[in-house]
Amino acid sequence: MPIRCDDVLNLYLGGGLPPPFLEEVSEVYIDPVLQKRILRKLDTRLAPLFCALYFLSYLDRSNIGNAAIAGLTEQLNLSGAQYSTAVSVFFATYVSAIFPLVLALRKIKTHRGITIMAAAWAIVTVGTAFVKSYGALVACRLVLGLCEAGFFPCISLYITMVYNRKEQGLRFAYLFAATSFSGMFGGLIATGITKIGEAGGLRSWSWLYIVEGLISLLIVPFVWYGLPEKPADAKWWTPEEREAMLIREQQRLEYMGREKFDWTQVRSALKEWRVYTGALIQFFQDIILYGFSTFLPSILRNGLGYSRMEAQYLSVPVYLLGGISFFIAATIGDKYGLRGSVLLFLDVFAVIGYALLVASDSNAVKYAACYLIALPLYCGPGLNETWIVNNTAPHYRRATALGLSQAIGNIAGVVAPQLARFGAHFHGTDFGPAYLLQDSELEER
Repeated sequence: MPIRCDDVLNLYLGGGLPPPFLEEVSEVYIDPVLQKRILRKLDTRLAPLFCALYFLSYLDRSNIGNAAIAGLTEQLNLSGAQYSTAVSVFFATYVSAIFPLVLALRKIKTHRGITIMAAAWAIVTVGTAFVKSYGALVACRLVLGLCEAGFFPCISLYITMVYNRKEQGLRFAYLFAATSFSGMFGGLIATGITKIGEAGGLRSWSWLYIVEGLISLLIVPFVWYGLPEKPADAKWWTPEEREAMLIREQQRLEYMGREKFDWTQVRSALKEWRVYTGALIQFFQDIILYGFSTFLPSILRNGLGYSRMEAQYLSVPVYLLGGISFFIAATIGDKYGLRGSVLLFLDVFAVIGYALLVASDSNAVKYAACYLIALPLYCGPGLNETWIVNNTAPHYRRATALGLSQAIGNIAGVVAPQLARFGAHFHGTDFGPAYLLQDSELEER
Protein backbone atom coordinates (compact mmCIF):
# COMPACT_ATOMS: atom_id res chain seq x y z
CA MET A 1 0.00 0.00 0.00
CA PRO A 2 1.27 3.53 -0.65
CA ILE A 3 2.79 5.48 2.24
CA ARG A 4 2.20 9.18 2.66
CA CYS A 5 4.88 11.41 4.13
CA ASP A 6 2.55 12.19 7.06
CA ASP A 7 2.39 8.46 7.85
CA VAL A 8 6.17 8.28 7.86
CA LEU A 9 6.39 11.28 10.19
CA ASN A 10 3.85 9.89 12.67
CA LEU A 11 5.44 6.45 12.73
CA TYR A 12 8.91 7.95 13.15
CA LEU A 13 7.81 10.04 16.13
CA GLY A 14 6.16 6.94 17.55
CA GLY A 15 9.45 5.06 17.71
CA GLY A 16 10.17 3.85 14.20
CA LEU A 17 8.52 2.02 11.37
CA PRO A 18 7.30 -1.56 11.72
CA PRO A 19 8.73 -4.10 9.23
CA PRO A 20 5.96 -3.87 6.59
CA PHE A 21 6.25 -0.10 6.43
CA LEU A 22 10.04 -0.22 6.60
CA GLU A 23 10.11 -2.52 3.60
CA GLU A 24 7.93 -0.13 1.61
CA VAL A 25 9.84 2.96 2.74
CA SER A 26 13.02 1.41 1.38
CA GLU A 27 11.43 1.62 -2.06
CA VAL A 28 10.09 5.16 -1.70
CA TYR A 29 11.30 7.35 -4.53
CA ILE A 30 12.74 10.73 -3.51
CA ASP A 31 12.93 13.34 -6.22
CA PRO A 32 16.63 13.74 -7.25
CA VAL A 33 16.22 17.52 -7.16
CA LEU A 34 15.03 17.26 -3.56
CA GLN A 35 17.91 14.88 -2.74
CA LYS A 36 20.41 17.38 -4.11
CA ARG A 37 18.80 20.17 -2.10
CA ILE A 38 19.06 18.09 1.08
CA LEU A 39 22.71 17.22 0.42
CA ARG A 40 23.48 20.85 -0.33
CA LYS A 41 22.01 21.90 3.02
CA LEU A 42 23.85 19.15 4.87
CA ASP A 43 27.10 20.09 3.16
CA THR A 44 26.69 23.79 3.91
CA ARG A 45 25.26 23.55 7.46
CA LEU A 46 26.95 20.49 9.00
CA ALA A 47 30.02 19.64 6.92
CA PRO A 48 31.73 22.99 7.69
CA LEU A 49 31.41 22.25 11.42
CA PHE A 50 32.87 18.76 10.96
CA CYS A 51 35.74 20.12 8.92
CA ALA A 52 36.47 23.05 11.23
CA LEU A 53 36.57 20.76 14.26
CA TYR A 54 38.79 18.15 12.64
CA PHE A 55 41.00 20.88 11.19
CA LEU A 56 41.51 22.36 14.65
CA SER A 57 41.96 19.04 16.44
CA TYR A 58 44.67 18.00 14.02
CA LEU A 59 46.24 21.46 14.09
CA ASP A 60 46.44 21.42 17.89
CA ARG A 61 47.97 17.94 18.06
CA SER A 62 50.51 18.38 15.25
CA ASN A 63 51.62 21.98 15.83
CA ILE A 64 54.48 20.65 17.95
CA GLY A 65 56.29 20.12 14.63
CA ASN A 66 56.04 23.82 13.77
CA ALA A 67 56.74 24.82 17.38
CA ALA A 68 59.95 22.78 17.34
CA ILE A 69 61.52 24.87 14.61
CA ALA A 70 60.06 28.06 16.12
CA GLY A 71 62.17 27.71 19.26
CA LEU A 72 60.38 25.19 21.52
CA THR A 73 63.26 22.72 21.61
CA GLU A 74 65.86 25.38 22.35
CA GLN A 75 63.93 27.11 25.14
CA LEU A 76 63.06 23.84 26.90
CA ASN A 77 66.51 22.42 26.13
CA LEU A 78 65.06 19.22 24.67
CA SER A 79 67.25 16.42 23.41
CA GLY A 80 66.25 14.49 20.31
CA ALA A 81 64.99 11.62 22.46
CA GLN A 82 62.90 13.97 24.61
CA TYR A 83 61.36 15.65 21.58
CA SER A 84 60.44 12.29 20.03
CA THR A 85 58.89 11.20 23.33
CA ALA A 86 56.90 14.43 23.59
CA VAL A 87 55.48 13.79 20.12
CA SER A 88 54.73 10.12 20.85
CA VAL A 89 53.24 10.46 24.32
CA PHE A 90 50.12 12.15 22.95
CA PHE A 91 49.10 8.80 21.52
CA ALA A 92 49.58 6.93 24.81
CA THR A 93 46.37 8.41 26.22
CA TYR A 94 44.77 8.87 22.80
CA VAL A 95 45.00 5.17 21.92
CA SER A 96 44.12 3.82 25.36
CA ALA A 97 41.06 6.08 25.75
CA ILE A 98 39.48 5.74 22.28
CA PHE A 99 37.61 2.48 22.78
CA PRO A 100 36.16 3.18 26.27
CA LEU A 101 35.21 6.72 25.23
CA VAL A 102 33.34 5.48 22.15
CA LEU A 103 31.21 3.27 24.40
CA ALA A 104 30.88 5.86 27.19
CA LEU A 105 29.73 8.61 24.83
CA ARG A 106 26.55 6.66 24.15
CA LYS A 107 25.36 8.07 27.50
CA ILE A 108 25.91 11.66 26.33
CA LYS A 109 24.18 13.47 23.51
CA THR A 110 26.45 13.58 20.47
CA HIS A 111 26.67 17.36 20.12
CA ARG A 112 27.39 17.72 23.85
CA GLY A 113 30.20 15.19 23.76
CA ILE A 114 31.79 16.79 20.72
CA THR A 115 31.50 20.29 22.23
CA ILE A 116 33.05 19.23 25.54
CA MET A 117 35.97 17.55 23.79
CA ALA A 118 36.59 20.61 21.60
CA ALA A 119 36.57 23.00 24.57
CA ALA A 120 38.90 20.72 26.53
CA TRP A 121 41.57 20.36 23.86
CA ALA A 122 41.44 24.11 23.15
CA ILE A 123 42.15 24.93 26.80
CA VAL A 124 45.00 22.42 26.95
CA THR A 125 46.52 23.87 23.76
CA VAL A 126 46.53 27.39 25.23
CA GLY A 127 48.02 26.02 28.44
CA THR A 128 50.89 24.39 26.53
CA ALA A 129 52.14 27.87 25.63
CA PHE A 130 53.23 28.39 29.24
CA VAL A 131 55.17 25.18 29.89
CA LYS A 132 58.67 25.71 31.23
CA SER A 133 60.03 22.17 31.31
CA TYR A 134 60.09 18.88 29.47
CA GLY A 135 57.90 17.28 32.15
CA ALA A 136 55.21 19.95 31.78
CA LEU A 137 55.25 19.54 28.00
CA VAL A 138 54.77 15.76 28.33
CA ALA A 139 51.92 16.29 30.80
CA CYS A 140 50.13 18.65 28.39
CA ARG A 141 50.56 16.20 25.53
CA LEU A 142 49.11 13.38 27.64
CA VAL A 143 46.04 15.43 28.58
CA LEU A 144 45.62 16.61 24.99
CA GLY A 145 45.56 12.99 23.80
CA LEU A 146 42.84 12.19 26.32
CA CYS A 147 40.75 15.20 25.24
CA GLU A 148 40.90 14.31 21.54
CA ALA A 149 40.56 10.53 21.86
CA GLY A 150 36.83 10.14 21.29
CA PHE A 151 36.42 12.90 18.74
CA PHE A 152 37.11 11.20 15.41
CA PRO A 153 35.00 8.07 16.09
CA CYS A 154 32.18 10.31 17.33
CA ILE A 155 32.27 12.51 14.22
CA SER A 156 32.56 9.45 11.96
CA LEU A 157 29.48 7.85 13.48
CA TYR A 158 27.60 11.12 13.12
CA ILE A 159 28.44 11.16 9.41
CA THR A 160 26.98 7.66 9.04
CA MET A 161 23.80 8.97 10.73
CA VAL A 162 23.50 11.87 8.31
CA TYR A 163 24.64 10.54 4.94
CA ASN A 164 23.73 7.44 2.98
CA ARG A 165 26.30 4.78 2.18
CA LYS A 166 27.25 6.08 -1.27
CA GLU A 167 27.50 9.64 0.02
CA GLN A 168 29.95 8.97 2.84
CA GLY A 169 33.25 8.70 0.96
CA LEU A 170 33.21 12.31 -0.18
CA ARG A 171 32.20 13.50 3.31
CA PHE A 172 35.12 11.64 4.87
CA ALA A 173 37.22 13.36 2.23
CA TYR A 174 36.02 16.66 3.67
CA LEU A 175 37.35 15.57 7.06
CA PHE A 176 40.74 14.43 5.87
CA ALA A 177 41.08 17.41 3.55
CA ALA A 178 40.75 19.42 6.75
CA THR A 179 43.86 17.67 8.09
CA SER A 180 45.78 18.64 4.97
CA PHE A 181 44.57 22.21 5.33
CA SER A 182 45.65 22.13 8.98
CA GLY A 183 49.15 21.35 7.80
CA MET A 184 48.92 24.03 5.14
CA PHE A 185 47.50 26.78 7.34
CA GLY A 186 49.57 25.60 10.28
CA GLY A 187 52.62 26.36 8.18
CA LEU A 188 51.24 29.77 7.20
CA ILE A 189 50.29 30.64 10.78
CA ALA A 190 53.70 29.50 12.00
CA THR A 191 55.40 31.58 9.31
CA GLY A 192 53.52 34.71 10.36
CA ILE A 193 54.06 34.20 14.09
CA THR A 194 57.74 33.34 13.62
CA LYS A 195 58.19 36.72 11.93
CA ILE A 196 56.76 38.44 15.02
CA GLY A 197 59.34 36.79 17.24
CA GLU A 198 59.18 37.46 20.99
CA ALA A 199 56.27 39.54 22.31
CA GLY A 200 54.82 40.06 25.77
CA GLY A 201 57.61 38.02 27.30
CA LEU A 202 56.66 34.95 25.24
CA ARG A 203 58.58 33.48 22.31
CA SER A 204 56.98 32.75 18.96
CA TRP A 205 56.32 29.05 19.68
CA SER A 206 54.24 30.05 22.73
CA TRP A 207 52.17 32.46 20.67
CA LEU A 208 51.65 29.69 18.14
CA TYR A 209 49.93 27.58 20.82
CA ILE A 210 47.94 30.53 22.17
CA VAL A 211 46.61 31.64 18.79
CA GLU A 212 45.68 28.14 17.65
CA GLY A 213 44.10 27.27 20.99
CA LEU A 214 41.97 30.42 21.01
CA ILE A 215 40.77 29.68 17.48
CA SER A 216 39.57 26.29 18.73
CA LEU A 217 37.73 27.96 21.62
CA LEU A 218 35.94 30.32 19.24
CA ILE A 219 34.35 27.42 17.33
CA VAL A 220 32.84 25.82 20.46
CA PRO A 221 29.61 27.92 20.62
CA PHE A 222 28.94 27.26 16.92
CA VAL A 223 29.19 23.52 17.55
CA TRP A 224 26.90 23.65 20.58
CA TYR A 225 24.13 25.52 18.78
CA GLY A 226 24.76 24.38 15.21
CA LEU A 227 25.03 20.59 15.52
CA PRO A 228 21.58 18.96 15.93
CA GLU A 229 21.34 15.75 17.95
CA LYS A 230 19.19 14.22 15.20
CA PRO A 231 19.70 15.52 11.65
CA ALA A 232 15.96 15.49 10.89
CA ASP A 233 15.32 17.73 13.92
CA ALA A 234 17.31 20.66 12.52
CA LYS A 235 15.30 23.87 12.28
CA TRP A 236 16.47 24.75 8.80
CA TRP A 237 14.48 22.07 6.94
CA THR A 238 11.33 22.88 5.02
CA PRO A 239 8.41 20.49 5.72
CA GLU A 240 9.09 18.69 2.43
CA GLU A 241 12.80 18.33 3.21
CA ARG A 242 12.11 17.11 6.75
CA GLU A 243 9.81 14.37 5.47
CA ALA A 244 12.43 13.32 2.94
CA MET A 245 15.06 13.26 5.71
CA LEU A 246 12.84 10.92 7.75
CA ILE A 247 12.52 8.59 4.78
CA ARG A 248 16.31 8.71 4.27
CA GLU A 249 16.72 7.84 7.95
CA GLN A 250 14.52 4.76 7.66
CA GLN A 251 16.27 3.69 4.47
CA ARG A 252 19.62 4.11 6.18
CA LEU A 253 18.52 1.90 9.08
CA GLU A 254 18.05 -1.02 6.70
CA TYR A 255 21.78 -1.53 6.33
CA MET A 256 23.16 0.58 9.19
CA GLY A 257 20.93 -0.88 11.91
CA ARG A 258 19.20 0.85 14.80
CA GLU A 259 21.16 2.69 17.47
CA LYS A 260 19.94 0.79 20.55
CA PHE A 261 22.97 -0.37 22.53
CA ASP A 262 23.60 -4.10 22.60
CA TRP A 263 26.69 -5.80 24.06
CA THR A 264 26.18 -8.59 21.54
CA GLN A 265 27.13 -6.16 18.78
CA VAL A 266 30.32 -5.22 20.63
CA ARG A 267 31.33 -8.85 21.15
CA SER A 268 30.51 -9.67 17.54
CA ALA A 269 32.86 -6.95 16.28
CA LEU A 270 35.65 -8.07 18.61
CA LYS A 271 35.41 -11.62 17.23
CA GLU A 272 35.45 -10.56 13.56
CA TRP A 273 38.86 -10.99 11.88
CA ARG A 274 37.98 -8.43 9.19
CA VAL A 275 37.76 -5.76 11.88
CA TYR A 276 41.37 -6.46 12.87
CA THR A 277 42.45 -6.51 9.22
CA GLY A 278 40.96 -3.05 8.76
CA ALA A 279 42.68 -1.86 11.95
CA LEU A 280 46.03 -3.20 10.73
CA ILE A 281 45.60 -1.41 7.40
CA GLN A 282 44.81 1.75 9.36
CA PHE A 283 48.02 1.35 11.36
CA PHE A 284 50.22 1.24 8.26
CA GLN A 285 48.38 4.13 6.61
CA ASP A 286 48.79 6.19 9.79
CA ILE A 287 52.53 5.46 9.84
CA ILE A 288 52.75 7.42 6.58
CA LEU A 289 50.40 10.12 7.83
CA TYR A 290 51.94 10.82 11.23
CA GLY A 291 55.55 10.32 10.25
CA PHE A 292 55.41 12.58 7.23
CA SER A 293 52.94 15.27 8.31
CA THR A 294 54.52 15.87 11.73
CA PHE A 295 58.12 15.91 10.55
CA LEU A 296 57.76 17.54 7.12
CA PRO A 297 58.94 20.99 8.34
CA SER A 298 62.01 19.34 9.88
CA ILE A 299 62.65 17.33 6.71
CA LEU A 300 62.62 20.52 4.67
CA ARG A 301 64.79 22.43 7.14
CA ASN A 302 67.33 19.84 8.20
CA GLY A 303 67.20 17.39 5.32
CA LEU A 304 67.00 19.78 2.40
CA GLY A 305 68.73 22.73 4.03
CA TYR A 306 66.02 25.37 3.85
CA SER A 307 65.75 28.15 6.41
CA ARG A 308 63.11 28.03 9.14
CA MET A 309 60.88 30.42 7.25
CA GLU A 310 61.31 28.58 3.95
CA ALA A 311 60.59 25.23 5.59
CA GLN A 312 57.31 26.58 6.97
CA TYR A 313 55.90 27.92 3.72
CA LEU A 314 57.32 25.22 1.43
CA SER A 315 55.30 22.66 3.38
CA VAL A 316 52.05 24.45 2.43
CA PRO A 317 51.64 23.24 -1.20
CA VAL A 318 52.56 19.68 -0.21
CA TYR A 319 49.69 19.54 2.28
CA LEU A 320 47.39 21.20 -0.25
CA LEU A 321 48.05 18.49 -2.83
CA GLY A 322 47.28 15.84 -0.22
CA GLY A 323 43.86 17.37 0.38
CA ILE A 324 43.05 17.76 -3.32
CA SER A 325 44.03 14.15 -4.07
CA PHE A 326 41.61 12.91 -1.41
CA PHE A 327 38.70 14.82 -2.95
CA ILE A 328 39.42 13.24 -6.32
CA ALA A 329 39.92 9.75 -4.86
CA ALA A 330 36.76 9.96 -2.74
CA THR A 331 34.66 11.15 -5.68
CA ILE A 332 35.86 8.23 -7.79
CA GLY A 333 35.35 5.83 -4.88
CA ASP A 334 31.76 6.97 -4.28
CA LYS A 335 30.88 6.89 -7.97
CA TYR A 336 32.17 3.37 -8.62
CA GLY A 337 31.84 1.88 -5.13
CA LEU A 338 35.61 1.44 -4.75
CA ARG A 339 37.71 1.83 -1.60
CA GLY A 340 40.53 -0.71 -1.32
CA SER A 341 41.70 -0.61 -4.95
CA VAL A 342 41.91 3.21 -4.94
CA LEU A 343 43.82 3.10 -1.65
CA LEU A 344 46.31 0.53 -3.00
CA PHE A 345 46.85 2.46 -6.23
CA LEU A 346 47.71 5.68 -4.39
CA ASP A 347 50.05 3.92 -1.96
CA VAL A 348 52.29 3.06 -4.92
CA PHE A 349 53.09 6.76 -5.27
CA ALA A 350 54.21 6.89 -1.63
CA VAL A 351 56.57 3.96 -2.22
CA ILE A 352 58.08 5.75 -5.22
CA GLY A 353 58.34 8.99 -3.25
CA TYR A 354 60.15 7.40 -0.33
CA ALA A 355 62.50 5.60 -2.72
CA LEU A 356 63.41 8.92 -4.32
CA LEU A 357 64.02 10.51 -0.92
CA VAL A 358 66.43 7.71 -0.08
CA ALA A 359 68.21 7.40 -3.43
CA SER A 360 68.47 10.95 -4.76
CA ASP A 361 71.11 13.53 -3.90
CA SER A 362 69.18 16.36 -5.54
CA ASN A 363 67.16 18.61 -3.26
CA ALA A 364 64.81 19.39 -6.14
CA VAL A 365 64.07 15.69 -6.64
CA LYS A 366 63.64 15.18 -2.90
CA TYR A 367 61.18 18.06 -2.68
CA ALA A 368 59.27 16.67 -5.67
CA ALA A 369 59.19 13.29 -3.90
CA CYS A 370 57.35 14.95 -1.01
CA TYR A 371 54.47 15.64 -3.40
CA LEU A 372 54.32 11.97 -4.40
CA ILE A 373 54.13 10.95 -0.74
CA ALA A 374 51.37 13.52 -0.20
CA LEU A 375 49.06 11.83 -2.74
CA PRO A 376 47.99 8.98 -0.39
CA LEU A 377 48.85 10.87 2.80
CA TYR A 378 45.22 11.54 3.78
CA CYS A 379 43.52 9.23 1.27
CA GLY A 380 44.93 6.11 2.91
CA PRO A 381 43.53 6.59 6.43
CA GLY A 382 40.35 8.24 5.16
CA LEU A 383 39.42 5.67 2.52
CA ASN A 384 40.11 2.85 4.94
CA GLU A 385 37.83 4.35 7.59
CA THR A 386 35.11 4.78 4.97
CA TRP A 387 35.64 1.17 3.94
CA ILE A 388 35.17 0.06 7.55
CA VAL A 389 31.99 2.04 8.25
CA ASN A 390 30.46 1.05 4.90
CA ASN A 391 30.91 -2.65 5.58
CA THR A 392 30.12 -2.92 9.30
CA ALA A 393 26.63 -2.93 10.81
CA PRO A 394 24.58 -2.48 12.94
CA HIS A 395 25.34 0.74 14.81
CA TYR A 396 27.34 -0.40 17.84
CA ARG A 397 29.13 -3.11 15.89
CA ARG A 398 30.27 -0.31 13.61
CA ALA A 399 31.17 1.91 16.58
CA THR A 400 33.27 -0.89 18.05
CA ALA A 401 35.03 -1.57 14.74
CA LEU A 402 35.69 2.14 14.29
CA GLY A 403 37.00 2.56 17.83
CA LEU A 404 39.25 -0.48 17.48
CA SER A 405 40.64 0.66 14.13
CA GLN A 406 41.39 4.08 15.59
CA ALA A 407 43.01 2.60 18.69
CA ILE A 408 45.25 0.23 16.75
CA GLY A 409 45.82 2.64 13.87
CA ASN A 410 46.93 5.49 16.10
CA ILE A 411 49.64 3.37 17.69
CA ALA A 412 51.42 4.59 14.56
CA GLY A 413 51.63 7.96 16.27
CA VAL A 414 53.82 6.36 18.93
CA VAL A 415 55.88 4.33 16.47
CA ALA A 416 56.64 7.05 13.89
CA PRO A 417 58.67 9.38 16.17
CA GLN A 418 60.57 6.40 17.56
CA LEU A 419 61.46 5.39 14.01
CA ALA A 420 62.93 8.87 13.73
CA ARG A 421 65.16 8.25 16.74
CA PHE A 422 66.18 4.81 15.48
CA GLY A 423 67.02 6.20 12.06
CA ALA A 424 69.11 8.99 13.50
CA HIS A 425 71.13 6.67 15.72
CA PHE A 426 71.47 3.95 13.09
CA HIS A 427 72.57 6.25 10.27
CA GLY A 428 74.23 8.95 12.33
CA THR A 429 73.28 12.56 11.81
CA ASP A 430 73.38 12.30 8.02
CA PHE A 431 70.05 11.98 6.31
CA GLY A 432 70.20 8.38 5.20
CA PRO A 433 67.19 6.12 4.50
CA ALA A 434 65.47 6.93 7.79
CA TYR A 435 65.73 10.69 7.38
CA LEU A 436 62.17 10.64 6.14
CA LEU A 437 61.10 10.88 9.77
CA GLN A 438 64.08 12.27 11.64
CA ASP A 439 65.04 15.72 12.79
CA SER A 440 68.81 15.69 12.48
CA GLU A 441 69.25 19.05 14.19
CA LEU A 442 67.70 17.62 17.33
CA GLU A 443 69.81 14.47 17.14
CA GLU A 444 72.95 16.60 17.02
CA ARG A 445 72.18 18.11 20.42
